[in-house]
Amino acid sequence: MAEINQYKSGYISIIVLPNAGKSTLMNQLLGQKLAIVSPRPQTTRNRILGVKTLPEAQCIFIDTPGICRPRNVLDKKMLRTTRESLKEVDLVLWMTAADTILRDKGQLREIAETLKPSPKPIFLLLNKIDLIPDKNQLLPLIDELSKWLNFAEIIPISAFQSENLSLLLEKLPLHLPEGPKYFPDDFVTDQPERFLLAEIIREKLYYHTHQEIPYSCAVALENMQEAEEQNLLRMQAVIYVEQDSQKKIVIGKGGSLIKKVGTQARLEMEQILGCRVFLDLWVKVRKDWRQEESFINLVGY
Repeated sequence: MAEINQYKSGYISIIVLPNAGKSTLMNQLLGQKLAIVSPRPQTTRNRILGVKTLPEAQCIFIDTPGICRPRNVLDKKMLRTTRESLKEVDLVLWMTAADTILRDKGQLREIAETLKPSPKPIFLLLNKIDLIPDKNQLLPLIDELSKWLNFAEIIPISAFQSENLSLLLEKLPLHLPEGPKYFPDDFVTDQPERFLLAEIIREKLYYHTHQEIPYSCAVALENMQEAEEQNLLRMQAVIYVEQDSQKKIVIGKGGSLIKKVGTQARLEMEQILGCRVFLDLWVKVRKDWRQEESFINLVGY
């Protein structure tokens, strides 16, 4: 009698430097938006659980903050989250942007040293290969990184264009342990809806504010009321910044910027939720909130 292949399941950590395209990868693999996407580094602040259920395996992704040198309490907490995730996973995806490897070489070596003691399989994902006109340029980059770690798989990808993501999904089950389905087939994330909606607002802020604002802002949903008979969801959200000058920037001249953020966030929420949304945005100053651990926990970071 032929041996029946056992089902595979396991936890997978995605380790990157900031701005390597990790959130885009997560969203593409899962087929829906879980992590906000921004051209600015250090967008992800929380560990986001995403589940991809395949016929032969269940892949449970942990999307951790990008590795960076901590400058405040929030940064230290993000770095601690990333390092702790390595202890509880079955497989590590180390992703780096192919177009910035030479510039980031020093930091990449630090990550390699962090990963070296891990007995878990490690994939090297070279992202943003769509930005490399001559793909032959990838070979010396792969050769250089392969000297640092013994990779289980090396896969050049473009998360933005979904290039080689199907190959990645084929390879993942080969390196996961045998195990049960931990989650139902239709389960995608453990993040509460309130958190995901707040992240949509924060994403719009990232696109419309100056360099100093994204790292100084937090978004909290204060109130949500559903009116089923009207197919309407009413929400009140507060954008917290650290300085009065930042509050003026977020509001914009005559309220123009906050209105633009609110409109774009509302339209995306309506598309995701399938109902009308009334979104009321406020901006408040809370000085040095990134140094205040109790507030960081309160807003969900």
